[in-house]
Formats: sequence, C-alpha cells, structure tokens
Amino acid sequence: MNAPVATPPWLQRQLDTLVQERSHAVLLFGSGGIGQYELALDLARAWLCESPQQRDRIGRACGTCGSCHAIEVRTHADLLVLMPETVQMELGWPLPEKAQSDIDEKRRKASREIRVDAMRDAVEFAQRTSGRGQSKIVLVYPAEKMNAVAANALLKTLEEPPGSVRFILATEAAHELLPTIRSRCLAHALHLPDPQEARQWMTRSGVPEADATVLLAACGGRPGLAVQWSQAGRSARSWAAIPRGLQQGRTEVLDGFSPREMVESMQKLCHDLLVFSQGCPPRFFRSEDLPSFKTPVHVGTLTAWNRYLARMEEQIDHPFHPGLLVDALVDQAANTLNSTA
Repeated sequence: MNAPVATPPWLQRQLDTLVQERSHAVLLFGSGGIGQYELALDLARAWLCESPQQRDRIGRACGTCGSCHAIEVRTHADLLVLMPETVQMELGWPLPEKAQSDIDEKRRKASREIRVDAMRDAVEFAQRTSGRGQSKIVLVYPAEKMNAVAANALLKTLEEPPGSVRFILATEAAHELLPTIRSRCLAHALHLPDPQEARQWMTRSGVPEADATVLLAACGGRPGLAVQWSQAGRSARSWAAIPRGLQQGRTEVLDGFSPREMVESMQKLCHDLLVFSQGCPPRFFRSEDLPSFKTPVHVGTLTAWNRYLARMEEQIDHPFHPGLLVDALVDQAANTLNSTA
C-alpha cells in the first residue's frame, strides 16, 4: 500500500484563505489534476472539525477529533459527497446499498454522471437537521458531471440555501456549468504550483529525485498526478522511451497505461513535435528524447495525426478490444513518425 501523501504547501495556503470565507457555496476550478478534490475535502474537513487548531487566527482541522475521523472513514453524518458512481467508487466513498447491489449483480453499470436522483437526495440532506450539531456540507465533484436536470435541481437549492448547509463545488471544466450556478458561488481558481516547490514536495512524497523533473513535465506541471505515476512504477526512463519506441512500433512502451492515457501520451508527443519543428522547446518530453528523423515529418502529417487522436479521445470509453486498440494506436503513431511526406 502506498504511503499517504502530505497536503501540498500550495494547497495548504489556499485552504487557509478559504477556511475563513463565510459564503454558503464555493466553486473550486482549474485545469485537471491540480488538487480540486483534495482541496474540497480538506475544506470540508476544516469547516466540520470539532476542535480546530488556531494558527495565525486560522482554524485548521485537527485531524484527531470525532468529525475528522468520521470523514477519514467515510461515515460523517453531516458530509454528503455528490459524485458520479464511477468516481465515488474510485475514491473510496460508499454507494447507497441499492445502487451497490445493482452494480454488483450487473443489473446496470456504474453511472458516469451525477444523476438527478442523487441530487434530490442531496437536497433532502440539506434540509435535515445536523447530525453532529454543527454545519452540513455537500461536496460536488466533478461538478461538470451533473446532468442538466441535476444541475437545475441544485440551482434551486443554491438560490435559497436551507439553514447551515454549505456547498463546495470542484470542477475541471467550469465553463460547462450553468452560468447561474457559477454566479451563486464564491469562485476560487487553482493554478499550477511553482516547479521547484512542486519537485521538492514530490521528492518528500517518495518520488526519486532523478524522476521528479521528467515526471512533472510529463504530467503538464501537475505534481499530484506525477506522484501517482511514480507510485504506479513509471519513471523518467520509461517516459523517455516512449517517443522512439512509438517510432519503432513497440507497444510495450505503453505497458501499464489506460487507453485514455495512451491517447493523451501520444497527444503530448504530437504537441512537442509540432512546437519543436517551429523552433520552440518541447513541454512534455525532453528534446533529446524526441524521435530522430532523416527528413523532418511534415507539419501537415502531424496535424492529421493530432486530428486522429482527438477523434480517438472522444471514443475512448467505447468497449474496444484492448489489444486491437493499442495495436491501432501504435501503428498510426509509427506510420506518422516514419513519414517524410
């Protein structure tokens, strides 16, 4: 089992600011994988803590009281998480008994969106009396996964919030939310941390120093994702092997990647080759790791590959045969990277 990862200092600074807010609804937004969920849960923990630590007049969660423990074991009576069932299961939050039974017995698949019946449960929860005598929190993540009916149901509650309930919405696509929802929340934008601070935190979290810089770049500057990659066994060496491995048609360089990660990795390579061809430094790979060409690949060929990958990204959740999918992706990559037209 992986060791728990400490709260990054850049998220802790933002948490210290948010804890003091008195808004009934907060919207945490930014690009994917920079800590929206972690910050949302830490904020809920701090707001519900029964013995907050006072430091510079900021009440931080103590981590040891009954409320903090209840959140840790996913049983807090005054915290309701509103997530797609797929995300809820991935993050270790229990599903309602009937929903879990239906999924276990294969009567249906876990939902990939926040459905209106779950939102109605949240509205009912918001109207009930607090179980522990304090405020109540509804945490919605990823908020962009609310379907239209669910979003409208939430809007009505945001317009007239009952009692002491507070809402925390976290999203990687704020533009997909209803403007009326965004306007009723205190908006807080998350940004990528300073690379040096990110690398220092990564090494403290168990990432080998030799891997930190490369994995941080590979993950687009998102240190939390880079730590997950390292824990999954990925390294600077394995990432560096991808560009020339794809050029040689070697599928094994993508071992351990999900279909979506395969497509995203190829999109990153395509991006770097396009900008490198125009004299700009690559973002995700080191320049020395990019494929070598006798004759540079034409920009039009790379652009066509990028369009192909965009189509695959839209279809990637379809039930493709895994072996055939990786073969098709790698064949297309090899054909592109060995093209001189």
